[in-house]
Amino acid sequence: MTNSRSAPAVEVHDLSRRYGGPRGFTAVRGVSFQVERGELFALLGTNGAGKTSIMELAEGLARPNGGRVRVLGHDPFAERAVVRPRVGVMLQEAGFPADLTVAETAGMWAGTLSAPRPVGEVLALTGLAQRATVRVQQLSGGERRRLDLALALLGRPQVLFLDEPTTGLDPQSRGTTWELVRELLRDGTTVLLTTHYLHEAQELADRIAIMRGGRIVAAGSPAELTADYPARISFVLPDGVGSDQLPALSHARPGVPSGTAAVTVETDSLQESLADLLGWAAERHVTLGHLNARSASLEEAFLAIAGDVATAEIAEVRS
Repeated sequence: MTNSRSAPAVEVHDLSRRYGGPRGFTAVRGVSFQVERGELFALLGTNGAGKTSIMELAEGLARPNGGRVRVLGHDPFAERAVVRPRVGVMLQEAGFPADLTVAETAGMWAGTLSAPRPVGEVLALTGLAQRATVRVQQLSGGERRRLDLALALLGRPQVLFLDEPTTGLDPQSRGTTWELVRELLRDGTTVLLTTHYLHEAQELADRIAIMRGGRIVAAGSPAELTADYPARISFVLPDGVGSDQLPALSHARPGVPSGTAAVTVETDSLQESLADLLGWAAERHVTLGHLNARSASLEEAFLAIAGDVATAEIAEVRS
């Protein structure tokens, strides 16, 4: 018998979900993955890829049409009373009574839990301590997302489900939320995350699954998913120096336009190519303007895997 303490926190096997009966829409098609304890696993995909449907099944909000899901060794739907006290759920949208204050809302939710954190503690964790007496209807969209997160953390969850947790947050609040998630991971919390912010997944996730059409089409660590894509070095050459004078850079891919001032080099070894370039520039006293060097990003891998629909959605997120 498998030791439940060493078993994965979340196990999904051949999972499927349909809407509208046997002839309806199939949102999830034979998906399988595991989330180890203390790991952050991110589900990425375009709108309609099936991410939220999987989250709802793992949260026990619905029964799958096929396959199985286990959370902490239990069926989250059939054994909801066992699973629910041990998990935290942050939905894409939560309906709060508009006339209650932040503290009253958190206190009401804490009353449904057997061993909640102190309300003041969780409001401080999520940056809402100064807004405790403000009514929910007066909160900004970003503050409501932080209240969603506060309620998800009240029960000291072993498994935390985060569905688009930083949508609507300003960059500073997003960074604060990332650090809070990192602290939870260090304390042993397991996190299943969906997000449209690919940099967020690259920063936080131990492993990622990219979905398309209800299926997982690629999975691995951020490094594994980006391994097949080149790093880039970009710079501007000074007047009188053309790109045809550049040295051969180790592991650089072909394609540098001859004679241009603005140059982008793709390389399979960022460190070696950059060392060659900087050595050449130092020897010839050449100043490289706007020098930028970066590894392949998860965004590049995601766009290549998920296709044109993803390009449009990322443009919308950035706008």
